[in-house]
Amino acid sequence: MRKVVVVTGANSGIGFALCERLLSYDDQIRLCLGCRNLQRAEAARTALLSSHPTADVSVLLVDVGKVTSVVRAAKELKERYKKVDYLYLNAGIMPNPQLSFRAFIKGLFSRNVINMFATAEGILTQKDRITEDGLQEVFETNVFGHFMLIREIEPLLCHADSTSQLIWTSSSNARKSAFSLSDYQHSQGQEPYSSSKYATDLLSVALNKQYNKQGLYSSVVCPGLVMTNLTYGIMPSFFWTLIMPIMWLIRVFTNSFTISPFNGAEALMWLFNQKAESLDPLSKYHSCTSGLGNNYVCLSKMDVDEKSGDLLLQKMLELEKEICKKSIPDYRNS
Repeated sequence: MRKVVVVTGANSGIGFALCERLLSYDDQIRLCLGCRNLQRAEAARTALLSSHPTADVSVLLVDVGKVTSVVRAAKELKERYKKVDYLYLNAGIMPNPQLSFRAFIKGLFSRNVINMFATAEGILTQKDRITEDGLQEVFETNVFGHFMLIREIEPLLCHADSTSQLIWTSSSNARKSAFSLSDYQHSQGQEPYSSSKYATDLLSVALNKQYNKQGLYSSVVCPGLVMTNLTYGIMPSFFWTLIMPIMWLIRVFTNSFTISPFNGAEALMWLFNQKAESLDPLSKYHSCTSGLGNNYVCLSKMDVDEKSGDLLLQKMLELEKEICKKSIPDYRNS
């Protein structure tokens, strides 16, 4: 049976690069592009079909920053497919990034320069806002919307006689210091992106405990430092042009500067070929690129504890009931 692969945030960046790589590896999959902008989604589909004309590529309109959109998209998936083999939870936002140029320039000439580029620690903040669902926008888009999608298509993901995989696009910017269970939406802080990515790490661990017996496995990927629309939004384009030679130089000394979306999708692609049962639920899978441009995957233990993951999952389940009772009158948990 042909494998069904759903990718959110598929029209650009790492998501689009992953789709290209998946079709180049196996053009017999049924690929579903989950995007919030229909015009861009169709453009991505056309581009993919131009190089893989016989491929099965469809579009799913879904905005993971809106509960009603997620529920509607989930219903459509259940009408289209009997099973989803791979769900790549890739869509994400980093709104209104604010860079401290003073800290950045100081960091360029310090021994911390590689870590600064890799994690943006100490130099980058964001301004969040409240969505129409009453949630913090970064949290809803990067975490809760994807969690809702998983919950809504459980019948497609959980099968006793086969496995399915959840694959989260996390970040090296996912830091424990930016996250708090008492403020898991990060409404009181200035690093919602970092907090949201750490939350996905925690949630992945908890979901494995919840779903492994039902054939569903969750993994977390770090794509490395990749030049995408998210990255280019941090600084003016001319500034990136100026420092790009420095970034290429640094890549000689570190494997985390993948730079291109194609390279950044390495671990996402690698997981497509792994047996889900053999993966380590407490590890993060990193896309790596050597100074000579060779791609490979390495893993590291995540700085998470299972108890915190369980508590976050419980809070997410409670929030699901609360939000959906308010937003969707006939919701299944009402």
